[in-house]
Parts: sequence; C-alpha cells; structure tokens
Amino acid sequence: MKRLFHWYFKALEVILVLCLGAMCVMVFGNVVLRHVFDSGINISEELSRFLFIWLTFLGAIVAMREGGHLGMDMLVHRLRGKALFAAVLLAQCLVLACCAVFLWGMLRQHALNVANIGLVTGISLGVVYSVAYLCAASIGVMAVVNIVRLLAGRITAASLVSSHEESAA
Repeated sequence: MKRLFHWYFKALEVILVLCLGAMCVMVFGNVVLRHVFDSGINISEELSRFLFIWLTFLGAIVAMREGGHLGMDMLVHRLRGKALFAAVLLAQCLVLACCAVFLWGMLRQHALNVANIGLVTGISLGVVYSVAYLCAASIGVMAVVNIVRLLAGRITAASLVSSHEESAA
C-alpha cells in the first residue's frame, strides 16, 4: 500500500511538472508571437488558465503530504503532552471537515460546471474542475490516515506540526 501511495504522489508531481512546463511554453510562445509577429494562439490563453487550476489543486495535495501548507502554529509549538495531542487531532478533524464541505460544494456546483464550456477550447468546465474532487478526496484521505495513526499511537502529534522554522534556524 505504501508503494501505491508513493507512485500516486510521484504521478502527481510529474503531472505538476507537465502542467507548469506546458503553461510556460504556451504563455512564452504567445508573448513572442504577439510582439514579433503581431498574432497569437487564442487557445493557449484559455488552456494556460485551465492548467493553472489543475496546478493549484494538485499542488495542494502534494503540499499536504509534505506538510507545506501555511499554518498558525505559534500556540501549538508551546503546547506539550495531551494539549498538543488534542490540538493536532482537532486540526486534522477540521481539515477533514473542510474537505467534506468542499466536496459537498463541488457536488452542488457539478451540474453548472458540466453545462458550461470554455469559449475557445470547447472543453467542459466539469473536466476542468474535476481536479477539485481529486483534491478534496486526497486531502481528506490523508487527514483520516493522520487521525487514525494519531489515535493508534503510530505517530506523535509533534510529527504532524510543521517545523520549517526550526529547520531554517
């Protein structure tokens, strides 16, 4: 199972690189075409926007795995023992609740997204925003795994608290 998760996140990272590379090529190419040849590729602007949406949501998944999301941990760093455990458990439960609300909102918005298409590409916005389902589900699963591992004692609460400031010092 660990290998499956490893390859899942490696695939996400490859997709992120491809999205960013394609965006750079399309935007740079369009800028050159507009300034040098006084023309452009209409589809590149819309596709770049769609790829940016995918880049944002997939990046959120990878950031969750790596503990890279911003957090207000001034108080949590001062907690010890059961108070730290409770704060981290509460934080993971709140992440799970936010994912549930996000997924619920996406389900309510689904019919509208499917009915609308990109003006230039003709791509259904349901396809464009489908990555949001993956984001909510992936982050939600990671939160559930963290909660289970925390309650089972397989990880410590301190290991889930971001320590980027400590490693930078």
